[in-house]
Amino acid sequence: MKMIIVILKDESVEKVVTALTAAEYRVTRVASTGGFFRSGSTTLIMGVADERVDGAIDLIRSNCGQAMAGQSRATLFVVPVTRYEQI
Repeated sequence: MKMIIVILKDESVEKVVTALTAAEYRVTRVASTGGFFRSGSTTLIMGVADERVDGAIDLIRSNCGQAMAGQSRATLFVVPVTRYEQI
């Protein structure tokens, strides 16, 4: 299992979340601020089975909008999860 953390510009969030949930990924949305984009941003947190990580990244990549030259559209971290519980 992996945890995917995605920091997106606010204008891309709805389209990305809609695509991910339509593909049956579970997504937690957190409003965030910081220096990644120097503007409004949202952080998405997802727990994803190892074999579905590439599919999630492909959906994020194809739904996060166009970037201006020299700018990124999203910042993404994939972190291994050694233990997972729902209580």
